[in-house]
Amino acid sequence: MSELTRSQSFFLRHEFAIRRLHSLTGIVPLGLYMVIHLTTNASLLNGTETFQRAVFMIHSLGNLLPVVEWGGIFAPLLFHAILGVWIIRTGKSNLGNYQFTGNRRYVWQRWTGLIALVFLMSHVLHLHGWFHAGFWLAIVEPLGFASFHPYNAASSLGEAMQGYVWPAFYLAGVLATVYHLANGIWTAGITWGFWVSPQAQQRATKVCTVFGVILAVVGTAAWWGAVRMDADDIAQAQADEAIMYEAAKETGLAYDMPEKRTPVEDDDAEAASASDSSEDAITE
Repeated sequence: MSELTRSQSFFLRHEFAIRRLHSLTGIVPLGLYMVIHLTTNASLLNGTETFQRAVFMIHSLGNLLPVVEWGGIFAPLLFHAILGVWIIRTGKSNLGNYQFTGNRRYVWQRWTGLIALVFLMSHVLHLHGWFHAGFWLAIVEPLGFASFHPYNAASSLGEAMQGYVWPAFYLAGVLATVYHLANGIWTAGITWGFWVSPQAQQRATKVCTVFGVILAVVGTAAWWGAVRMDADDIAQAQADEAIMYEAAKETGLAYDMPEKRTPVEDDDAEAASASDSSEDAITE
C-alpha cells in the first residue's frame, strides 16, 4: 500500500474528527486573532500613539506573552496548516467536470490556504525572525528579517515596509488570508451542520461575504497605515515612541527591555553623546 493510500485510508477513518478540528482551529483561535491583529494594525492610521499604546498593552503580558503566542497562535497555526496540507493531498476536486460556484470556491479555498501559509511564515520571519535566540537573530537581522521592534512599533513597521516588494507581497497575502477565513467560516458551517439547506447556505453566503469585505477593508487599512510612511513619518514616529517609552516605564505599562527597541546606530549614539557632553560643558 502506498503512503498516499495509507494517508487516504487514515483520513477516511477519522474524517469526522479531522475536519471538525481543522475548521475549529481556523476560526478559534486563528480567525479571532486575525481580526484582532488587523484591527490593531489598522489603528496606525489614527497615529503612532494609538498603535504604540496597543502594542504596549500586548507586551505588558511579559513572560506570559510567549505562552499566549505559542498556545493561542503558533501551535494552532501549525496544526491547522498541517491538516490543511493533508486535506489538499487526499482531497479530490471535480472542478474540471462541474463548473459550479461551490467547486470553484473549494479550489480557491485550497489555493488561498497555501498562499496564506507561505505568507504567514514569511511574515513571522520578516518581522519577528521566527526565534528570538541571539545566534539566530545575528544571522537573520543582517538579511532584513526580524525587523519589528515592539517598543518602536510604528517606526520599525514603517521601515520594514519600504520599497515595492514587501508591500505588494503583504497586500496579496492579507487579501488571500481574508478570503480563506471568510470562505472557511462558510465551509465550517456546513461541516458542523449549522447551515445545510440551500436556503440556509445562501443566507450564510451573504453573511460571510459581508464579513469578508469588512475584514478586507480593515486589512487594507492596516497595510496602508504601514506602507504610507515616509522617512519623515518614521523619524517623527521614533521621537514619539521615545517619549511614550519613558512614560510607559514609569507607569509599569512597559518594561525596561532595550532589546525590544530599535537599535541605535553607532553614529547616532556618538552624536548624542557629543551633544550631551557639549550641554554639560555649557552648564559648567
